[in-house]
Amino acid sequence: MKIHEYQGKDLLKKFNVPVPPGDVAANSQEARQVAEALTEGPFVVKAQIHAGGRGKGGGIKPAATPEEVEEVAHQILGMTLVTPQTGPEGRVVNKVLVEQAQQIAQELYLGIVLDRTLARPVIMMSAAGGMEIEEVAARTPELIIKEAVDPVAGLMPFQARNLAFGVGLSPQLLRPAVSIIDNLYKMFVALDFSLAEINPLVVTKNGTMLALDAKINLDDNALFRHHNLAALEDPEEMDPLEHEARKHHLNYIRLTGNIGAMVNGAGLAMATMDLIKAAGAEPANFLDVGGGASTEMVTNGFRIILADPHVKGVLINIFGGILRCDILANGVVEAVKTVQVKVPIIVRLEGTNVELGREILEKSGLTFTVATDMLDAAQKVAALVQ
Repeated sequence: MKIHEYQGKDLLKKFNVPVPPGDVAANSQEARQVAEALTEGPFVVKAQIHAGGRGKGGGIKPAATPEEVEEVAHQILGMTLVTPQTGPEGRVVNKVLVEQAQQIAQELYLGIVLDRTLARPVIMMSAAGGMEIEEVAARTPELIIKEAVDPVAGLMPFQARNLAFGVGLSPQLLRPAVSIIDNLYKMFVALDFSLAEINPLVVTKNGTMLALDAKINLDDNALFRHHNLAALEDPEEMDPLEHEARKHHLNYIRLTGNIGAMVNGAGLAMATMDLIKAAGAEPANFLDVGGGASTEMVTNGFRIILADPHVKGVLINIFGGILRCDILANGVVEAVKTVQVKVPIIVRLEGTNVELGREILEKSGLTFTVATDMLDAAQKVAALVQ
């Protein structure tokens, strides 16, 4: 789960990671009030969306006075901000963060991510702050200093010092840098983050270090331990169909193709998408209804697939192990009766109660195309769409 910059900075403050003074605003009048409450200008107004590269799209602008903050906030709020990470459709800006502008002497990068190969968190630091870390890794990988942390022993003091020394910080900045690294790691572990990124971590001209940005991703699977963090989710930043699927506990990811797929099991779902592509079509979604799905879950999944206007055909690929084929068939029939279906539906069923499931589909009075195997199903749905 992604959260906004202002929400990430609120968490950073709780873990004693210094951030610039500022606050969030939902309209231009609130933005002016935030600026007036700050001790002095100049200021910076930052669009709050779940995407990087905001400055390149005009989503981060300076302002000299509270009156100018109000004017700039009016320009940004409501705009559709297009950045390299939003895609051409962009994101609508509903909130802005107003902060005191800083005189920057040096920009650094600091981030923590889970390395699944090493099975431990890895802290990365670089003197090339302000740039995309992927770009730094591609062009100048020697500028990235890494420390893999043993999750049992925790972050060792020498590791934090290695990072601070590695980016060439002056001796007087080593202690505050080590403190920031240590506190960021404590937050990463305590709140079950999957990503914590400060880019840039700046050294100001008066010699202080501040987190000028905050990109935080939380592990969805750990949110049951952090109900207060789950409340930080912004539905307006999510795809509406993905948000609807989450309410029904469905694993749904919207894609750009035209073949809707309903499958039970993540591995089978990925294999099904590969077969759809091999047949010359493109999947419109990833949807895993799960091994223990009920008729209601199948109905909701089918309804969500058909709510995507790009879907021109639906492939249902079910292996009945825990989820019996008759339950799936009842769910599909119920969904088709509830939702007006104008696209072809291909069904491949195997496993527990498969004959009963096929019988339910045949006696439903509805039109389904039955496939003999996975490849046959993919080829049939691709042919019907084409």
